Amino acid sequence: MTELPHTRTRTVHWLATAAALAAVLGATALLQPATATTAPPRATGAAPDPARAHYPLECGPHASGIDVLDKASADFDGDGTPETVAAVRCAAHGGTPPSAVFVLSRPAGADRPRIAGTLVSAKEGMTVKDLAVRGTTVSATLLGYSSSEVPRCCPDRQRKVKWEWRDGKFVLRAAPVAGGGLSV
Repeated sequence: MTELPHTRTRTVHWLATAAALAAVLGATALLQPATATTAPPRATGAAPDPARAHYPLECGPHASGIDVLDKASADFDGDGTPETVAAVRCAAHGGTPPSAVFVLSRPAGADRPRIAGTLVSAKEGMTVKDLAVRGTTVSATLLGYSSSEVPRCCPDRQRKVKWEWRDGKFVLRAAPVAGGGLSV
C-alpha cells in the first residue's frame, strides 16, 4: 500500500510547527500584564531591628534585659517590606535560659518593631541555634531536655526544623529524627 503524499511528515513540517510554537510562546511573554513577574519582589527599606522590639518574656528579677542571639531578615509575605526573625532569651548571669524565636514586622509610622508571630516560645524550654533564612524558609536547630533531671547546661535532645511561609502563615516542618531517640 502506498502512502498518500499529504500524510508523510517532512522536515519542513517540523520546522513550521516549531516556528508556530515559538511565535505563540513569544507572544504570550510579550502580552503578560505589567504586574506579572517571575522573581519575588525585592524588599525595600530596613528590616526591623530586633534590639528595639519589646518581647513577651518573663525574665525575673535577676535578668539584665534581653539577649538577641541571632537574627535574619527576608520579605516573607511579598509586600516589599522585610521582616526579621530573631532568636532571643533573657540575659542571665548564669545558666542557659530558654530561647524564643519571633518574627518582627515594621508597621508604618511605628517607632518599634511589632511581633508578627512566634515560632518558638520560651515556655517550651528549648535552646535555639543555627538560625537561618533562605528565601521564605526559616531553619534552626532546637536543643531540649528529656527530663527535668538533665542539667540546664547540657541539652540531651536535638532536632532540625524549618518553618515555610505558605498561604499567609509559617508551617513547621521537622526533619526526621536521627538515631531514633534525639527528638524534642
